[in-house]
Amino acid sequence: MNGLKQAIKEKARQLGFVLAGVTSCEPPPHYSVFESWLNAGRHGTMNYLAEERSRARRADPKQILPECKSILVLAVPYSFSPRRNEEPEEKELKNPGELSGLRGEKKDYGKIASYALGDDYHDIIPPRLQLIVEFIEEQVGHKIPNRYYTDTGPILERELAQRAGLGWIGKNSMLINPKAGSYFLLAEILLGIELEPDDPITTDHCGTCTRCIEACPTQCILPNRTLDARRCISYLTIELKDDIAPELRPLMDDWIFGCDICQQVCPWNRFSLPADSALQPKIPLPVLTLRHNAQGGASDLLLTSVEFNQRFKKSPIKRAKRRGYLRNIAVAIGNTGNKDDIPILEQAMQAAHDEPMVREHVKWAKEKLERGHEC
Repeated sequence: MNGLKQAIKEKARQLGFVLAGVTSCEPPPHYSVFESWLNAGRHGTMNYLAEERSRARRADPKQILPECKSILVLAVPYSFSPRRNEEPEEKELKNPGELSGLRGEKKDYGKIASYALGDDYHDIIPPRLQLIVEFIEEQVGHKIPNRYYTDTGPILERELAQRAGLGWIGKNSMLINPKAGSYFLLAEILLGIELEPDDPITTDHCGTCTRCIEACPTQCILPNRTLDARRCISYLTIELKDDIAPELRPLMDDWIFGCDICQQVCPWNRFSLPADSALQPKIPLPVLTLRHNAQGGASDLLLTSVEFNQRFKKSPIKRAKRRGYLRNIAVAIGNTGNKDDIPILEQAMQAAHDEPMVREHVKWAKEKLERGHEC
């Protein structure tokens, strides 16, 4: 089966997967860490993670596919993309860890996690996984049981990826590859055929480095290489559908959707690979204010439902929904704006009459600007 495995990896490479490895369907050895994380409530409002059926499947991949004999784990790069809050022609960073000098005194554009600047990977990756399944079936001459996922299945994908030799789990909980950094998306295919497992990466290459822990503004990174999701900016801007805790809002700076900080400071991301063509940045950065907005238009805080749906139809940002997006924009203005931006917030108060959550965060931002960022 070694010849088949190599042929599969070559097919995956042709489809844009820069990393590929095989592991067994054995239960993940560190499942207890996930259970402890759930029991401590660190999953926040993501209750689907704690459902009994979900737990059983994560504890044993054969609960998903009883015929499973191998798991193919794949990675596609989205790479570091230093999009600006300033003029588009500003030169690119030489070092992905360089955080200073990205913007001037006034922040007019919000930040989006790099993976979300292109089209939604949930639409891009699954068709490629189906092509790999079809290729395998052509090679073996018959249909095979299979299930595939990218960030949607009830499996511990980073642990499977580590076991398949794609990398090690870093202190920031990200999977890191010594030749590709961590700017990639994972996908898995559970297969009803036996392929020889690849050797896992067992060495911890983080060493004594603690840059990610020190850089995290909300201190959500835990000592056991997990996160307290309730404090993570990615969770707060995407998964959380309710009010953001007032004490966390000032720590979010101008992140609108997701957060890249713990990856931006990681030394291993100097090896990050060019982004897959389908994941290249396409959407405009969120406009917070109009002070230096040469393109004209209005602040994204005033986006209508129709405008939001049109702009983010193919984007992962639609997951936040309009009310979550506007909530996040309001927090960013409160953190990075000044009193000249209060009229925008006052307009938003009127426009968001049917969204109490948005009004509450706009009110908080207005009060913060009125008090000179003291609250």
